[in-house]
Amino acid sequence: MKLNNLLVTGGAGFIGANFVQYLLDSDPEMTIVVLDALTYAGNVHNLDPVQGNKNLKCIKGDIGDQLLVEGILADHSIDTIVHFAAESHVDRSITGPDAFIDANIVGTHVLLKAARKIWTEAGGFEGKLFHHVSTDEVYGTLGPEDPAFSESTPYAPNSPYAASKASSDHLVRACHHTYGLPVTTSNCSNNYGPYQFPEKLLPLCLLNILEGKPLPIYGDGKQIRDWLYVDDHCRGIALILRNGKHGETYNIGGNNEWTNIDTVTLLCEIVDNLFEKQPELKDRFPQSPASQGILSKSLITFVTDRPGHDVRYAIDATKITQDLGYEPVCEFHEGLERTVLWYLGNEAWWQAVKDGSYKAATF
Repeated sequence: MKLNNLLVTGGAGFIGANFVQYLLDSDPEMTIVVLDALTYAGNVHNLDPVQGNKNLKCIKGDIGDQLLVEGILADHSIDTIVHFAAESHVDRSITGPDAFIDANIVGTHVLLKAARKIWTEAGGFEGKLFHHVSTDEVYGTLGPEDPAFSESTPYAPNSPYAASKASSDHLVRACHHTYGLPVTTSNCSNNYGPYQFPEKLLPLCLLNILEGKPLPIYGDGKQIRDWLYVDDHCRGIALILRNGKHGETYNIGGNNEWTNIDTVTLLCEIVDNLFEKQPELKDRFPQSPASQGILSKSLITFVTDRPGHDVRYAIDATKITQDLGYEPVCEFHEGLERTVLWYLGNEAWWQAVKDGSYKAATF
């Protein structure tokens, strides 16, 4: 499938912004409309590298506003929707689940209705695609010896976030089977990379190292996650858009399982090594233990586990590998060092996030 006019929902978020940059770099002929409500996780500055691109238009708005969505689809002759927009932080879903129901379930339902209506009025579904970006958390949790999640693994979500994403997955599937809407879905493992909001594990711990603050690790830190560099995820989605079979789900993973404690320990080692190689970092971040000859892992602090914490996630990416030729290419140490270097080189970005000043910027 040729990608022409795309609507990317949540395109100012972490993965969405990386995806927009990836597509505009790889195909200068396509046009992209970003729709983002610019809630706390949406950041105009995530798109700074491509803001001058003539093929990019950014609109502030809610995916739950059906008239707005319909207008965008019609006015910009959208043929492909890539749906990232979602509330995604498990801890927030535990303390405030309503926002997850509104955004992830109702918002997805509205997008599907708008796509059916406008594309039907424009002559039908030929050459159209609705791609839904989901998570491995819909499958629940794995034991240490269990086989990794495949596309046929039964759904068993264990948090309000995971349940809301599972619901949206089912809505997308039902819309294809009931109405014939061309859809694909991808379920990914834990992403990391540039522009990730500092509430997530890796950027939270990195910034805490730089500021000499504790590194909070839930429980015993033995929870296992499959880490996926965000560029590999973007490449996987692009493969699905161009070559995926309608109605199918594809799991995108990193083939890269690590316990949380080992992940944070590796992060500490990378930071310590960079401080040794770049002494100027010690002047920039004097509160970091790495500036004082103390190992960063000394900041690791174990805290009470969160309710319903899943033990292990792991993705079996055999299907997308065999059908579409996907393979993750970024090795974890390389990707993590690349991520650390990005945050060190973009202090203005994360300082604006931490003090909230980023919220003043809009499209």
